[in-house]
Amino acid sequence: MFPARSFVRALPVSSRVFAARSYASKAAVTTPPVQLFGVDGTYASALYTASAKESALDATAKGLTSLKTALSKEPAYAGILSNPALSAADKATVVESLSKSVKSAPAVTNLLSVLADNNRLGLLPSIISNYETLMRAYKGEVEATVTSAAPLESKLLNRIEAAISKSAFVGAGKKLKVTNKVNPEILGGVVVELGDRTVDLSVSSKISRLNALISEAV
Repeated sequence: MFPARSFVRALPVSSRVFAARSYASKAAVTTPPVQLFGVDGTYASALYTASAKESALDATAKGLTSLKTALSKEPAYAGILSNPALSAADKATVVESLSKSVKSAPAVTNLLSVLADNNRLGLLPSIISNYETLMRAYKGEVEATVTSAAPLESKLLNRIEAAISKSAFVGAGKKLKVTNKVNPEILGGVVVELGDRTVDLSVSSKISRLNALISEAV
């Protein structure tokens, strides 16, 4: 069997150009769409690259979603995963247990083993969140969170979504995904979060500003 470089050199010039473009295209596809930071971001990026090389980005995403559901259903996992004193046998048991919730996602199973070996199982929730961020960027999705004191009616939420979609922060060709989060402490109004930008139109914020003005005037 020819080494890869020898094989490419044996091709006609036109074929060599096509091969070079194919390799470059594949490399571009497997590169994470956005840069993440921190140890959890490094793991998520490595997971993305490994999954992309196997054309398994969606399969990995589904596996992580199942894993996220399993973690939420069993609160005890939080303490177990963050326990630095787990023995090798305990780690193996945890990995085996969590792997049962992962369907057809070998990259996720491998991730669990690597995290256990490196005593990083506690990073699992944030790694899942970071991978979700990468997948949204890969699909061209922009996520916005609208926080209100009570659940918003669909008509009002649709109006807010339409207004946000016209923002320059969303960008042409992007898919906007709006999530309504409920927090009674804001009292009324809404708080809109889009990426690293926040527009606070809540009643609690207005009261705070009013109190500040009164304090300055006294």
